[in-house]
Amino acid sequence: MSDPLAGLLAALDLTDTGARTREDIFTGPSQWMPEGRVFGGQVLAQSLVAASRTAPADRLVHSMHGYFLRPGDVRLPITFSVDRIHDGRSFSTRRTQAYQDGLPILSMIASFQVEDAGLDHQEPAPEEVPDPEQLPSTAEALSGIDHPVARFWGEQRPFDIRHIDGPIYLRAAEHRSEHQAVWMRAIGPLPDDAVLHRAALAYVSDYSILEPILRRHGVAWATPGLKAASLDHAMWWHRQARVDDWLLYVQDSPTAIGGRGLALGRIYDRSGALVASVAQEGMVRVPASPA
Repeated sequence: MSDPLAGLLAALDLTDTGARTREDIFTGPSQWMPEGRVFGGQVLAQSLVAASRTAPADRLVHSMHGYFLRPGDVRLPITFSVDRIHDGRSFSTRRTQAYQDGLPILSMIASFQVEDAGLDHQEPAPEEVPDPEQLPSTAEALSGIDHPVARFWGEQRPFDIRHIDGPIYLRAAEHRSEHQAVWMRAIGPLPDDAVLHRAALAYVSDYSILEPILRRHGVAWATPGLKAASLDHAMWWHRQARVDDWLLYVQDSPTAIGGRGLALGRIYDRSGALVASVAQEGMVRVPASPA
C-alpha cells in the first residue's frame, strides 16, 4: 500500500473465517517487505488481535510470550487459530498459532486481565533525554540513499523511529555500547481502540530491539553477510498508552553467546510513565573477519 498507516490498519483488521463453523479462526494479509519475509512485529500484532477477538470485552492483554518458528512469506495470507485455554474471574488465557500453507510460523500465548487496583511503582524514565523533535526522522536519516531497503525503511513503514545516539542502518556506531534508546510514534493518528494500540505497540517493539546487540559489537544492519532474526518475543503491558504519541524505547543487551543475543526494553510515554516491558532473544550471525 502507498499509505503505510492504512496498510497497518488493514493488516490488523482480521477476517473471521471460522464464524460459519463456530471455530476461533481468523485470516489476515501479509505486508510487503523488501526481503520477502513477513515482519515479526506484524505477525505478533495480528496474533494478539486474533486472541483479543475471543477474550471477554472487559479484559485487555497484559502479557504475551511468542516463538517464531519459521520465516513467513509475504506473498501468502496468514491463518490464526486461537485456543481458549482458560477464563477465570479476573484473567483469561489464549494460545494463538499462526499458519501459512498449513505450517506454523508463530506460536504465542497471551494473558488478559480485568482492570484492577493494586500496588503501583515503576523504574523511572531516563533523565536528560533529547526531545524527538530535536532528532532526525527515519526518512531524514536515510535521505539520498537510492536502495530499496533504505527507501522502504524511510518512506514505507507506519512508524517513525528516531535514534538518540544515531541510527546504525548504514554504519556502525562510533562508540560501542550495549545500550540505546529511540523515540517512536505512528506516522499519523490511529482510532481510539485500546486493543489496536496494544497490538500496534507489539508491532513497533520488534523494529529495533536487537540493535543493542549490534551496537555493542560495532555492527550495522548493512554489514555484508549479517544474518539476524527474532527467535522469541515476550512483552508485558503495564499502563495505557497511545502509539500515535511519542514513546521512548530504552533498550540494552545483557549478553550475546552462541550466535544468539538477548535484548531487553522498557517503553515510556512522554510523561515518564512506564508503559510496557519487552524481552527478545535473536539469532545474530556476523561473518568472521579475514585473518
